[in-house]
Amino acid sequence: MQRVVILGGGVGGTLTANLVARKLKRPIARGEASVTVIDESGDHAYQPGYMYIAMGSERADRLVRPERSLLDGNVDLVVDGITRIDTATRAVTLASGTSVAYDQLVIATGSRILPQEIEHFDEEAHHFYTAEASARLRAALDAFTGGRIVIGIAGIPYKCPPAPLEVAFLVEAELRARGLRDRTELTFLSPINRAFTIQSVSDMATPILEQKGIRLELLAGIASIDPGRKVAITDAFEEHPYDLLIVVPPHRGAQVVIDSGLAPKSGWLPTDRHTLQVKTVAKPAPGQSDEAIPRHPNVYALGDATDLPLSKAGSTAHFEAPIVAERIAATVLGRKPVAKDASYTGKVMCFFEVGDGKGTLLKFDYDHPPRPPKPNQLWHLGKLAFNRTYWHTVPRGRI
Repeated sequence: MQRVVILGGGVGGTLTANLVARKLKRPIARGEASVTVIDESGDHAYQPGYMYIAMGSERADRLVRPERSLLDGNVDLVVDGITRIDTATRAVTLASGTSVAYDQLVIATGSRILPQEIEHFDEEAHHFYTAEASARLRAALDAFTGGRIVIGIAGIPYKCPPAPLEVAFLVEAELRARGLRDRTELTFLSPINRAFTIQSVSDMATPILEQKGIRLELLAGIASIDPGRKVAITDAFEEHPYDLLIVVPPHRGAQVVIDSGLAPKSGWLPTDRHTLQVKTVAKPAPGQSDEAIPRHPNVYALGDATDLPLSKAGSTAHFEAPIVAERIAATVLGRKPVAKDASYTGKVMCFFEVGDGKGTLLKFDYDHPPRPPKPNQLWHLGKLAFNRTYWHTVPRGRI
């Protein structure tokens, strides 16, 4: 029996499970293989939709479905927390105290938001990374009648890199529609030396910020909040007064991978950029290449969980899952990985909203930066269509 265990029921874990089950259909039927997903909640959330709750065009109940309903019938689902991963004994310990053994392991545990790392965040700042927080932001926008809106980022990396800029553009468009733009000062704080992490995307977004009258401040990661004076303070000790504060909270990888010694304090798993195998935490010795760091041959990571220099987004996991599934299936079946899915090239593709019913597309890989087309209505409609068809396509492996 070859036991494939997948930790996490997000887009990466769900898609990988379905693809592996499809590739191992005969061994599973003969009792020679099994595929198990372990997920703490048992629910699958479409996280990109949270932003649209904040923008008033989406409902929380449409963004979550039972994980079981998305999984192939040959995939087992265990709903439980994960407390320990032991690569020496090849076992995962669960919150219930039980242990699940594996032969092939996929870590798709995603990322955590930690607003509590910034004092006064909960009472002063808003974000859009949970359904509840997005609904609260929507209420704050409904109550807003003018003043200073500051949109900032606590640090990099964070989930869905375009999202803060998208929110800035969408909020600005809403304020114009409500007749509040002349009474509002909008400021976007970037923690790096440009508007976006990728230069070509920054080159596209910066003129749009200027056209919309959104002030851009660089090297301005939000480090603290003074609630008495209603001031956001950057890591360079610059102060930005606000009436409404929207902040991307600090992000970390899953606590269990840190506690298990598989990741440093950041929680991002050291991951091979092509095979997606998890590497040991050790750093290369002087003069030693990264390739010299040992890989766990039967442990893979994908999506937000990795330390790869890519967007932490569902789109990344979407394109990584076929590689992980193919490599696992090849191992179980005793063959070499098929060329097309043998190696990950860093492929990512996602839509980017710019407000006013327009959007663009970001498509890139390790060797080719994105070249966003001029924003138009088509890409905006494409994103809306993708949001609606997601449940029937991506997690089930139909796109």
